[in-house]
Amino acid sequence: MKPELSRRAVLLGSTLMSMLGAQSASADVQNGDKRSKTLVVYFTRSGNTRVIAKTLERDLQADLFEIQTATPYPEDYEENVEQARKERDAGFEPLLLETVADLSRYDIVYIGFPIWGETAPPPVRSFLRTHDLRGKTLRPFITHGGYGIGSSLHVLAGHASGATIEEPFVLEADQERRTLEQVRSWLSRRL
Repeated sequence: MKPELSRRAVLLGSTLMSMLGAQSASADVQNGDKRSKTLVVYFTRSGNTRVIAKTLERDLQADLFEIQTATPYPEDYEENVEQARKERDAGFEPLLLETVADLSRYDIVYIGFPIWGETAPPPVRSFLRTHDLRGKTLRPFITHGGYGIGSSLHVLAGHASGATIEEPFVLEADQERRTLEQVRSWLSRRL
């Protein structure tokens, strides 16, 4: 005797298939299936750079790609800073979770990242090294915690040879560091 599917099971299956389809479509858009000639690529830790990237995506009707590492960075701010320092000092470029499938169809690439240790973060260097950006126009947008952009433009030029690098949009976004300092100051008055 064959088990019969209940109405609930059929509806649940149909709902799940719709949701999976929506997730798949969302992933396609994330990786560039809108057929735009403009791509917004970004790396973020705290979300500041993501806010700018999403604004650019929406206002430019551009495709969006988030740089993510195969092994995530620590959630803790200070642990993250220490790991980034070690990677910077060693010249380490981490393995990326994904790459842009067809970068050749983009003319303009907005690339956004926070400054880590006075330079572009290791995942951004990995992205630049694993993608051919010759002939592309790069428009950097950079967030920093109060110390400026450091050597990040030099890193872009060295890792994206043959690309035209335009003047960056730079925004000081030091909430995490400032928050930690304020909390510690408050605690020190209580101890």
